[in-house]
Amino acid sequence: MAKLTGGGFTNLPPDRQALKAKLDRSHAAFARTDDGIADELFVLILENTATGEIRGTCQIFTQVGERHPFYSYRISTLTQHSRELQRTFRAEMLALTTDLEGSSEVGGLFLHPGERAGGLGLLLARSRYLFIKAHRARFGDRILAELRGVIDEAGGSPFWDGLAGRFFGMNFQDADAFNGVNGHQFIADLMPKHPIYIAMLSETARAAIGLPHPSGRAAMRMLENEGFAYEKYVDIFDGGPTMTARIDSIRSIREARAAPVMAVDRDGGAQSLVAHGQLSEFRCAYGNLREIGDAVVIDPDCARVIGAQEDARVLHVARI
Repeated sequence: MAKLTGGGFTNLPPDRQALKAKLDRSHAAFARTDDGIADELFVLILENTATGEIRGTCQIFTQVGERHPFYSYRISTLTQHSRELQRTFRAEMLALTTDLEGSSEVGGLFLHPGERAGGLGLLLARSRYLFIKAHRARFGDRILAELRGVIDEAGGSPFWDGLAGRFFGMNFQDADAFNGVNGHQFIADLMPKHPIYIAMLSETARAAIGLPHPSGRAAMRMLENEGFAYEKYVDIFDGGPTMTARIDSIRSIREARAAPVMAVDRDGGAQSLVAHGQLSEFRCAYGNLREIGDAVVIDPDCARVIGAQEDARVLHVARI
């Protein structure tokens, strides 16, 4: 799957050693049972339970900026007035900032191209929020999501070519590969720390600022539906938008309910996301669920997949 991303997808690099390091880090996070916020990574996997095939993946970072500064560009406006010309000038600038340090992050959402139907991407994306709800003490108050920026037909980045690429001796593809394995700290180390006037960039670079990759537009809409907003933070690597939200205001977290399972049967119900289990035992799937008082009834297929039987406690939220 990492080889199918098409570049610019730094959370899923096509490098075996880098992927192993991610999985090792995730294994350590799942193994820690005490509460409290630490710099951790959880990797969640979408599995076709009928075949055992892995069809998607997503990631949750509990706290960014602890190992290395977490840099973003913040778009700001400088207003100046000339009394002699009787004109007011407003210039937009990119300022390097660490405003988002300490936030949690959802990222690395990738669904196999052959599976982009039936709401599987939505299941994968929203399962993260139920995981956060189930382990709320492991996460902070604010959360972000970085969307991949615009990549042209040749595999290049207009934003990189117009800005960062001018300060490095490598093209976007080389920088992308290095970034996926080593992170983008090297960019922050070498980039100018002074604000950059957007008007001085090329037209193609300006046009790419804050725009998601075409394949990320659906992900952006899902984030907006959950309550994320674009607050003029962009990625220093490809200029893609960074979406932010308050964790407790996220729709799936706010609306999710915990309830005991009264019964397991096939007698109707509304399709919902249903989750059960803690840490490495956490499972989430679609299921038919109906509420009876403070308890729920779920269908047998869902119960089997998530490992929940009668009297088990599950988290559930309506499919939207």
